[in-house]
Formats: sequence, structure tokens, C-alpha cells
Amino acid sequence: MDAQKRKHHRQLRRRQHVRSRIVGTAEKPRLSVFRSSKHIYAQLIDDINGVTLAAASSAGKGAVYGGNVSAATTVGQKLAEAAKGKNISEAAFDRGHFRFHGRVRALAIAATQGGLKCCVPENIKVKDKSAPAPAPAAPKAEKKPKGDSRPKSERPKAGAKA
Repeated sequence: MDAQKRKHHRQLRRRQHVRSRIVGTAEKPRLSVFRSSKHIYAQLIDDINGVTLAAASSAGKGAVYGGNVSAATTVGQKLAEAAKGKNISEAAFDRGHFRFHGRVRALAIAATQGGLKCCVPENIKVKDKSAPAPAPAAPKAEKKPKGDSRPKSERPKAGAKA
């Protein structure tokens, strides 16, 4: 098996691991996220009826580059607005095989702040630029040298009797 097949196989395993716990219903659909190198896509899915209820992406007419956090934030806000139009207030977040980090995290936070509760707001740590910077760490103590600290000329020779 070549490297690309192994990578794809690991991705499928991770996706199945995440999806085994998430089921979308009409009241609480699954918010599925896919990101490519240039765009990010999100949709609300009712798994019971097999229907996509709402979708948003950074691709399409008049779209700019969507491979960054600001585009993911915009997509999250668009999806939250579309969900409000369909009277959806909660969603089960399905990150797929992607880590909850970077663009995926930005989309989830934007959707939650837009009114679509898809992640726990208490767990979201938004960096506050007005907060003071943390104090610098104390200087580290010098390491002690390993072994005998005497000069080599004063050490007993190996194998010699003391």
C-alpha cells in the first residue's frame, strides 16, 4: 500500500470514529464540515430523512480565497443565518477527520456566536487582544554537569585500584 492510500485509510478511520457518535435529526441536524486547500464547506444534514437542510461555502460566484480563518468565519456566520431561517437553533458538530483547530474551529465558533449552538460556548477560548500579555517565565537554573565534577587530571584512572 503506498503512502497516499495509507493516509486515506487513516482519514476514513478517523471520520468513522467521529461519526459513530453523531446522528443528525430534523430538530438537531449534523453540521458537517469539509475543508480543502482553497475552500471550506459546511452543511446541516438530517440523517434520518437523508436531507441537507442548509449549506454554506467559501466557493461560488464572487468568492475570494477561502483557505483561511477569515473565510471560515464568514461561512460559519452564513450557515448560522441560514439555520435561523429554517428555525434551527442547535446542531451536532461533525468535524469529519479534521482536527478541531484552525479553520474548522473558526467555523464552529462563528456559527455558535451567530446563534447556531454547535459547540459548548464555555469551552471556547477566544484570544482577547486587549488582555495583558502573560509575564515572562523565570530564567532556568543551570544544569549540573553529569558524572564526576573534578578535572580529568585529578580523577582516578579507569580500572585502577583506589
